Amino acid sequence: MSDRAQFEEQVTCCTLCPRLREHCTAVARERRKAYRDEEYWGRPVPPFGSCDARLLIVGLAPGAHGANRTGRIFTGDRSGDWLYRALHKAGFANQAESRGRDDGLELRDARITCVVKCAPPDNKPLPTEISTCSARFLAGELDKNQGSKVIIALGRLAWDTIQKHLDPEGRRTPFSHGARRTLPDGRLLLASFHPSQQNTFTGRLTEPMFDSVFAEASLQLHKNVEDPLSGNA
Repeated sequence: MSDRAQFEEQVTCCTLCPRLREHCTAVARERRKAYRDEEYWGRPVPPFGSCDARLLIVGLAPGAHGANRTGRIFTGDRSGDWLYRALHKAGFANQAESRGRDDGLELRDARITCVVKCAPPDNKPLPTEISTCSARFLAGELDKNQGSKVIIALGRLAWDTIQKHLDPEGRRTPFSHGARRTLPDGRLLLASFHPSQQNTFTGRLTEPMFDSVFAEASLQLHKNVEDPLSGNA
């Protein structure tokens, strides 16, 4: 079994947070009316994309009727519609839509994960669930040896959690859309509002605002190899 397959199996088999597991199972059993004929995934959702991708995108958690239904992160809900459209526009995906695990979508030099791997009630994981899940999984995914050069945090919780793991004793850069900081290991951390309906329906996050973050990530990754971000300076 490859390291990637082994890691994904560890994620999908995790039972460390009983409240989250009970919620995901209940949602999968009861189902939303629009999806009553579908079989829900109902388990922790593994990351999507190559382990050595240079762009790592970190969200909050799977959606109850999105990734918890389809089994692929940011797939099957409006947040995913926004994310994959932006990734396609910036050249990080071969198509602009993500409907299911076998829809032909491929990421290009990008990987998507979440702070918490299970869908939480009301999209609000408890602090203990955040610390337990991120310590077991996200901390390893953030390891520089995984290949990432640029990290995009979708939302304040992802932004704060990434800084906690990668600069535990250092300063904290406040979250705001478009915020950026160079991490102690030289990687660039970029911030975006999460593409949740709460943000997109109200206009707090617009398509140009969202696109600008991924355009910046693409720009940084395609700089000359002598740039400090490449690690070859």
